[in-house]
This record gives sequence, structure tokens and C-alpha cells, in this order.
Amino acid sequence: MENGVEVVEYDDKIVRWFIWASLIYGVVGMLVGVTIAFQLAFHPLNGTQYMEYFSFGRLRPLHTDAMIFAFAGNGIFAAVYYSTQRLLKARLFSDLMSNIHFWGWQAIIAVVAISYPLGITQGREYAEMEWPIDIAITVIWVVFAVNFFMTLVKRREKHIYVAIWFYIATIVTVAVLHIVNNLVIPVSMTKSYPIFSGVQDALIQWWYGHNAVAFVLTTPFLGLMYYFLPKAANRPVFSYRLSILHFWSLVFVYIWAGPHHLHYTALPEWASTLGMVFSVVLWMPSWGGMINGLFTLRGAWDRLRDDVTLKFFVIGITFYGMATFEGPLLSIKSVNALSHYTDWTIAHVHSGTLGWNGFMIFGMVYYLIPKLWKTKIYSDKLSSLHFWLGLIGILLYIIPMYSAGITQGLMWRAYDETGRLMYPDFMETVVELIPMYWARAVGGSLYLTATLIGVFNLFMSVRSAPKDLSDERVEVAIPTWRKKASSSNNYDEILNEMALEKDGWHRVLEGWPIVFSVLTTIAVLVGSIIEITPFLLIKESIPKLAQVKPFTPLELEGRDIYIKEGCYTCHSQMIRALQYDVDRFGEYSRPGESVYSYPFQWGSKRTGPDLAREGGKRPHYWHVRHMEDPRSVTNNSIMPAYPHMLKNELDLSLTRDKIDTMLMLNVPYPKWVSNDPVKNAKEQAKKIAGEIKEQGGPGNLENKEIVALVAYLQRLGTDFKKGKK
Repeated sequence: MENGVEVVEYDDKIVRWFIWASLIYGVVGMLVGVTIAFQLAFHPLNGTQYMEYFSFGRLRPLHTDAMIFAFAGNGIFAAVYYSTQRLLKARLFSDLMSNIHFWGWQAIIAVVAISYPLGITQGREYAEMEWPIDIAITVIWVVFAVNFFMTLVKRREKHIYVAIWFYIATIVTVAVLHIVNNLVIPVSMTKSYPIFSGVQDALIQWWYGHNAVAFVLTTPFLGLMYYFLPKAANRPVFSYRLSILHFWSLVFVYIWAGPHHLHYTALPEWASTLGMVFSVVLWMPSWGGMINGLFTLRGAWDRLRDDVTLKFFVIGITFYGMATFEGPLLSIKSVNALSHYTDWTIAHVHSGTLGWNGFMIFGMVYYLIPKLWKTKIYSDKLSSLHFWLGLIGILLYIIPMYSAGITQGLMWRAYDETGRLMYPDFMETVVELIPMYWARAVGGSLYLTATLIGVFNLFMSVRSAPKDLSDERVEVAIPTWRKKASSSNNYDEILNEMALEKDGWHRVLEGWPIVFSVLTTIAVLVGSIIEITPFLLIKESIPKLAQVKPFTPLELEGRDIYIKEGCYTCHSQMIRALQYDVDRFGEYSRPGESVYSYPFQWGSKRTGPDLAREGGKRPHYWHVRHMEDPRSVTNNSIMPAYPHMLKNELDLSLTRDKIDTMLMLNVPYPKWVSNDPVKNAKEQAKKIAGEIKEQGGPGNLENKEIVALVAYLQRLGTDFKKGKK
């Protein structure tokens, strides 16, 4: 420290680690995605009884979570740790915390990668991890948060830049979302039940699910954009005031939008309408951010021809604009009636994840590799090939899925001249989609190939790096504002400082990061509290139906098998209040029907038909044949076969603990059930197994998983009686 200057050495090693973790897991996540895409196009790829762990239902959650939390998550941490140090002119608060964060996060990803194929899952979108993993995530997130905020405290720059604002919003909001959505009662180390059920659980889940997209896949990437895009373009951000408007309107509005995922369902209409209104409003701040990003490139457009980093950033921001226009569009009720449960939603989320998040990560990595490894990119031609092949791949993926989604929506609602459904057989729609599924699989393969080319190019670049890499060291003027700030505890002095600040009150607020964080948290919590509180605190908000009874112990076991196999990824259990849904599946679903459903199973995609009224429609043996070989009862079915269910022993070792947990959740089991739930389950299993044999099926199934699943499927919708609401 000399002449008022001190040397700061940044921790770039941790950034390098997160970059490689993001790239490696990106390849793995995309490989799983391509696998399940081909499984939908060609059902035999789901495997046989010896490959039960690799069916579509078990791999699909692995793909989504790998892309969100492993690929995008590690990319976010690399961006945050690199840019925060340079924006604050301070090394990260604790090297130990950084290392714990990195290795803890990778350990969580590894455990998830093992648990999902084993069927250990909560069965909730983007939150399938069971409770021990959720606790581990909480601990690692706290380590990350403390490391980040303590770096803010020791900063050498008084004002926090716009990228830091978005990082703050991400850290505080993800913490709130994760904790509330994962409030569960454990049954064992691998099984738990949420404390909310039915309508309550659905609202909580989509408050979480939509905002996981907002505060994992949007706000941190906007922080990435606001830092790396100006750096790569060597241009200042287009508009500081637009940045302020973009940030505060986004963090306030986004949190309200989740209920639009539940239009026409058993959720009260006021809640989904409120979600729709705020979703439409959300279009404006989202496009404000896109405009701010693209206009930052004014004067740098001529560099696009040769600068692959800018190419990735421009296309990434363009996809952000597309996705944030389409999201509000899909929230409008009339559009949602067509798009919901279809592949249109699949196209939408992949344009965001692969187009926006993927291209922004690749742009950041191409910018950082030469700086962090003090080398040159191995091949400009391979960089260009990575970009163009990736762009073609994502377009070839999403365009067929848009076509598939609109095809599904129109066929489901089509009536003939007699007023009957034109396509009453659900499989008629599925057959029409197969060519589009093949095109999607090819597009995904191209994107994966592009990523492999990029990773190879970056790996070869790093190989030529110096052996003795050192972290960046910078000279920073010793800040004098700390002493001034500590003495300015008089309100008049603070007002004077605000009056003298040329950029106004917000510039002063940027000098108070803790206050800024508190205000951000309040902005996020306001909408959450207003939307969720009525459903949690007002008992009468969810009317109960007298005829709706809890699942029997055997049915509960069957439900857990249904969740374990990932059946919820393709089947909904929610008949919307739309005429064509009612004509196809039966009476629309009431709020009270799912009051004992922990977790809710309303679904978000219909690759197969809705099952809300499935009970009693078909004999037991039909379901046995359907699970053993779907093609034996349904021509052209693309559903995986589950022959292992006829061989796997039914495990009742946790049945008593499950019923005890249900009693803790105030599920009204009669004493004759709760006193000996295992005996009750065995008696019902024996009865169903006998009926299967009478119907021409195999004998000796009373101790197999298939009997529990049949019990569950035959129960669905049977409590509901027409005319009783």
C-alpha cells in the first residue's frame, strides 16, 4: 500500500472452475435432452425391464434440472464471481466459502443425477429434489449469499453497478422461493410430503416454478448482460435511467405472474386473472431490458461479422425478447386455452433456455477464456461453426414444436358438423406429432453437436495457456468515502448528499447496498404475500366435498409409484372448465377434489390423456396390460413400457410412516385404517389381484407394484359425483 493505492488480487481460479463445470454439465444435460427427444419419437429407446431407470419419466426431470441448476447455475456463479470482484474492486470475501460453494454445488448435482433415475423425487416441476438435497441447497446458497454480501461490505467502489442489482434480486428471491416451496414433512431420507395440498400446493408450485424461471434464468443473466455486453462491445450501457426502470419494474411485477399457468383449472379465477394481468404488464420492463442491451451495441455493429462473442450476445438477447413477448402472450386466457398442456410451451421454454441462457453463457465464456487463461481462442472457424450450428439447431428444435403445439391445441378443440369432437381418440393427435418429434430430436442433436464443437475449441484454447497462471492484480485507490459515510448519520447531511448527487436519489441508494437489498426483498414479497395469503390463511378458500375421502394405504403407495416413474410428466389430472376438455375427459375438476393430494398432480403437459376421471373406466387387467406393453391395448402409443412393475415387490415398509405423516397433515383417516395400514393395504391388494386373475390376467400379483398402481388409477375421479359441488 503506497501513496493512497493498494493492490487487489482477484480470485479467478473459482471462476475457471465454474466455467468448466457449466460446460461439462451443459453437455451432459443436453445429451439427456436429446435422449428423451428420441424416446418420444421412437418409443423402444425407453428400454426394457432391465432399463427401468432410463425411461422418459425418470430422465425428463434430470434433463430440466441439469440445464437449469447445473448448466445455467454454474454459468451464473462464474458470471457473478468474475464481475462482482471487478465491479466492487475487491477480492471475494472468503476463499474457503468460494470453495465450499463450488464443491458443495457439484456434490448436489451429482446426488441429483443419481436420485432421479432411481425414482427419488418429489414430483414437482423444477423442485423434484427430496428434502435432504433441499437442505443441502439451502446451506450452499447461504454460503454463496454470505460470500457475496460480505464482498459488498468490503467493496472499494461506493456505488453498486446495475449488474449487482440483478445479482442481489436473484440471491434474496431464490432463497424465499426455495424455502417456501419445499416446506415438507419427511417420511424417510428419500420420501416426504409437502405441507400444502391440492389448490394450495398448485399455487405455491407455480409461484415457485414461474419465478424460478424469473430469478434463476432471467435476472442473473440480465446482470451478466449488463456487465459482459458493454465490456465485449467496448460501449457504455445505452441508458442508465432505463436500467433503473427495467430493474425495479421487473422485480416487482415478475413475482405476480405465476398463477397464469393455472387458467381454467380449479384455482379461483381471480388468482389466475391477476397473474395474467401482471404477465401482460411484464412485457414492458422485459423489452426495456432487451432494448437497453441491443442499443448498447450502437457503433459496434460492424464488429459482429468477426466477433463471435458479440454474435452470441446479440442472438441471446434477441431470444430473450422473443421469449418475454411470448410469455405474456401465452398468459392471455384465450391463447392459454389453446397452448396449455401442448408442445407450444415446450418450444417456449427451450427458446428461452437454449436461445437466451445458452447463448449468453457461450458468449461470456468466449469473452473470458482469453482473459482468464491468458491465451487465444484455438480456432475462429470452430467458434463460427459453434455459433451457426447452434442457431440452426435451436430453430430446428422450436419451429416443429410450435407447429406441434398449435396442431395439438386445434385438434383437441375441433368439432364436426354434428357437434361432436372431431378427434375423440387422444391417439389421433399423438400420431400427427411423430414427424415433428423427429425434427425436434434432430434439432436438439445439432445444438448438442454445436456445444461439443465449442467445448473442444475452448479446451484446445486452454491447452495453450501458460502453465503458471496467476490471478489478475489491480491497483485501487484507497477509498475515502467509508469514513465520510460513517460520519453522515445526520438526516440533513444525507439529504444534502442526495441533492448534490448529479444522477439523483437512485445513485445515492446505490451507495447503500444493504438498504437496496431490503427494498428489493420488499418489492418481491409484496406480490407473493397478496397472492398466496388468502389460500393459506382462509380455511374456506378451498371448499371441501363431503364425498372426497383420503387415498387408502394401497392407493397412496400406488400414487407414490406413479410419481416415482414420472407419469406426471406426460399426464395431467385436471379437466379444465372448457367444453372440449369436458366432452373428452368428463366433468371439469373442482377445487375440493384434490384436497388430500400431497403433492398436487394437476400436470403441465399432455403427451398422454388426462387421468382425472380414469377410475372405473376400464377393467383392472386392462391397466396391467397397458403398463406391461402399452401397444397391446393402444395402437401407436409412444408410452414407455413398465414390465418391471409386474416383477418388483411391493414395498410396504414405509406405509405406516406415510399414514402417520398424513395424519400430521390433518388427513382424516379412520382409526381402523390408521391402526394397521399395512394390513389394510394387503387386503385391498389381494382383492384387486384376485379380480385381475378373474379377468384373465396373471395370478400372484398381490405383492407386486402393479397392484398398487392399479388401485391408485382406479380411484381417480371416483369420489366425484355429478351435481354435488
